[in-house]
Amino acid sequence: MMRNGKESLVLVAGGAGFIGSHLCQALVDRGHSVVCLDNLQTARPSNLRALERLPGFEFIEHDVVQPLPASVRERTDRFTQIYNLACAASPPQYQADPEHTMLTNVVGTDHLLKLAEAAGARFLLTSTSEVYGDPEMHPQRESYRGFVSCTGPRACYDEGKRAAETLTFDYARMGRAEVRVARIFNTYGPHMHPDDGRVVSNLICQALSGREITIYGDGSQTRSFCYVSDLVDGLLRLMDSESDGMEPVNLGNPNELTVNELLGHILKLTGSDAPVVHKPLPKDDPRRRRPDIGRAKARLGWEPRVPLAEGLEKTVAWFAEELDAPVRTGRGRRQWTDMPAVAASAV
Repeated sequence: MMRNGKESLVLVAGGAGFIGSHLCQALVDRGHSVVCLDNLQTARPSNLRALERLPGFEFIEHDVVQPLPASVRERTDRFTQIYNLACAASPPQYQADPEHTMLTNVVGTDHLLKLAEAAGARFLLTSTSEVYGDPEMHPQRESYRGFVSCTGPRACYDEGKRAAETLTFDYARMGRAEVRVARIFNTYGPHMHPDDGRVVSNLICQALSGREITIYGDGSQTRSFCYVSDLVDGLLRLMDSESDGMEPVNLGNPNELTVNELLGHILKLTGSDAPVVHKPLPKDDPRRRRPDIGRAKARLGWEPRVPLAEGLEKTVAWFAEELDAPVRTGRGRRQWTDMPAVAASAV
């Protein structure tokens, strides 16, 4: 693909992360040349192992809080699409450095929007269902303004993403950039970090380890889990869509289940008989989470297609191989001492 007589480029900030690495792969598979920016704060270089061998892919280690590197700025006229996935997305990770989390969402987004403005590139912000907070509306529609604590321990992420949306839509209102905003709900699949604090990865890792499984609260809180290939398909459709970019679009799976139900599926798949212990819910942890995806269906022709059972089976198999922890099919506990001992939040 050419632009201004040169090969056009797609920039993916946060491209070495869980979702970002799958997005980069999908873009390369489509024939795009991709420049991936990531500071590797929470991402793993191994996520890019297959991509780094491909001629259409380039990785640059960089923190978007800092001004964009010369190697990006000098190719401004070649960028046609810019995806912003740059931010730690699980509570233990984004709470570890809350200042940096907020700056990534605000300053980093501003740096990337300025690049989009200069390049005349379409910009897509990956926002989050966390902008709805602990919602009083169920399921959550894009018109819902949320019930968010601006002073709690999750605010650096929740309010950071809300501010990033504000910046993005203001650039569009001023005619400075063409934008798209996706509000991503819980997503799972290969390339998740084993100790990132998300409920799917933690429950799988704990079940494989044979150690006790920690559930916050009584496990009745609900989430809706979307397999990563479905989510990436939604992002690609949104970026390519010619619909009005001035409204956010929910991307997630509306199949709602409790954390206890999720645990039951994982225990069955892993053959684990590890004991379960309960701890208090974290502050501001949402009680219910389910997307209304009517807008995505109508404007993008998108809805999730991978059933939970299929997605969990693939994810368990990936973790078992990644952590050298064979799935058990019989009774009898076995221990793998290198498995992370992290409590499972409902993220």
